[in-house]
This record gives sequence, C-alpha cells and structure tokens, in this order.
Amino acid sequence: MKAIYGRKMGMTQVFAADGTCYPVTVLEVLPNVVTQVKTIQKDGYEAVQIGYEEKKESRCNKPEKGIFAAAHTTPKYELAELQGDEMKKYAVGDVITVDLFKVGDMVDVTGISKGIGFSGTIKRYHYTIGPKGHGSGFHRKIGSLATNGRTNNRIHPGEKMPGHHGNYKTTILNLIVVGVDKEKNALVIKGAIPGPKKSLVTVRTAIKVQHGKKQTIKPLATNVVVAAQSK
Repeated sequence: MKAIYGRKMGMTQVFAADGTCYPVTVLEVLPNVVTQVKTIQKDGYEAVQIGYEEKKESRCNKPEKGIFAAAHTTPKYELAELQGDEMKKYAVGDVITVDLFKVGDMVDVTGISKGIGFSGTIKRYHYTIGPKGHGSGFHRKIGSLATNGRTNNRIHPGEKMPGHHGNYKTTILNLIVVGVDKEKNALVIKGAIPGPKKSLVTVRTAIKVQHGKKQTIKPLATNVVVAAQSK
C-alpha cells in the first residue's frame, strides 16, 4: 500500500470521447519530503513523517527547525505520517511526488468533513421525528434518555445528543484516479472527497476493492488535467 498527502482544490467535470461526463475532484499534490522515519524498535510502529508546503524559517519554533535541519530540507507548514508497505523504502530527505499513483489506480481518500455546526439529534443521527398533529408536544426533541433500569442514576457517556455536527475524519473508499500531471503537481480523482476547498487530504491505495467490481474509465476526449484546470 502506498500513500501521499495533498490539498483539495475543488470539483469540476471532464468528458470521455463518447460524451460520457465524469465528475472529478482536483488535488494539488506538492512534493512530500520525508522528514522522519518511524520504526518499531524506536517508536513501536512503522511510518514515514512527511513535510508539506513551504514556509519561512522565521515562522518555525526550535524543535521544528531541528526536524527540518536533520532532513536537510526547507521548513514546511504541515507534518503528517503516511503508512504502507511501499512507504518503507523511503529514507529521510527523499521526496514523494504525485506520479506515485497512475491513471486507473483505485484509491481511498481521507480528510476532515465539512462542519455543519450545532445540530439536533434528528439531523445529526437521523432520529425519527415525532407526531406533527393532534396536540402533540413532541416534534424534534431528543426523546428518552433512560438506560432500561441499569444504573439509571446518570446519563451514560456516549449518549447521542444535540451537538457539533460534521468536522469528522472521513474516508471515501474505492475512487479511481483519472489524471496525473507531475509538472503541475495535479491529481484528478473521479467523484467527491471529504472536506471543503483547500483542505488537506491523504490519498492511499484502496484496501477494500471487491473482486470483479473494479471501476473503469472510458478514453477521455482531451488531457484530463488541462480540461479540469480550464473549468
């Protein structure tokens, strides 16, 4: 399994030669610089820490300067960890670029979903709405919080209640790569992915592809990256 870190730039559409329209999401995937390598002996797990997007050295604190100096790279805004068997080959200072993935690859995309704000239980957890007529005083309330007689002296942790909706870590499975452009650092993926525009996402090799149900893309009418950026 391989993975890379990027930024969601927005959605558009591209067309196949026969007129088929594909909704796609365009990602900006700048070079991922390996800043640390996590090992089982030292850290208890295996992963590579990468730095993403340049920033001024004056905006770094002392520990950050040490990390980037050890990796012999310029300071970065974001630090993230990527896991996977194919990531073990990278060493500190190596650069992971967008051509890690190829057109037709099946991927999973993980990001932070859009925040919806404070919501009630009906919107947040799809509870059933109460009767709307005949003098009912119960419409969109939370309902009973009883625990069936078991330690009924309190409300147990984990009870579904109104609160902040959205802004969850979310993964969309089994998407297909439609276009890759190393010169423009662009990765084009069919379908929608989590998060608002300019949010950061992780793209990894799909881990739950069903046998015999792999998606296919018809030949496109033009260069998919150029077509997507012209929208």
